[in-house]
Amino acid sequence: MSFRNDELAGVVDLFGALTRAELERALAELAFKAGEDVDERAVDDAVASAVESYHLVAVDRGDETLLAPGPVAFPTLPADAEDLPHILDVEPREIDRASVATDVETRLRADAARAVDDGDHDRIERLLDVTYDLETWAPVDVSEVRTRLDDALDD
Repeated sequence: MSFRNDELAGVVDLFGALTRAELERALAELAFKAGEDVDERAVDDAVASAVESYHLVAVDRGDETLLAPGPVAFPTLPADAEDLPHILDVEPREIDRASVATDVETRLRADAARAVDDGDHDRIERLLDVTYDLETWAPVDVSEVRTRLDDALDD
């Protein structure tokens, strides 16, 4: 069974945030309900894609890393996902978006610098979109990153 980035964000959003293992359990439950098998590699690839695209963001909280919906996500529930809170033994979590935004901003700055250094125009264009989404999502100013990305596209 495959999941789109916004669906992964939707599953995570049901709980506020999930550990990677909790998300994998949730996806396994959804696959079971659909009568399908879960391909662990496909799940790993889907989660990596969602993190890479800023649909999900990693949040360090104490001794665990949580995944939370990111700035580009439009959380969408896959079929039967509304039952997950009743199936999984996971308490809802609240994530302070403003503090997470600082980590996302740091990551975006590093990703942008790498994309510019590599001359990766596709990645630069995607990150340019992320700058707008991030500023809408949280109280941060990444206009200088946007300018750097715009300049790199003009060169």
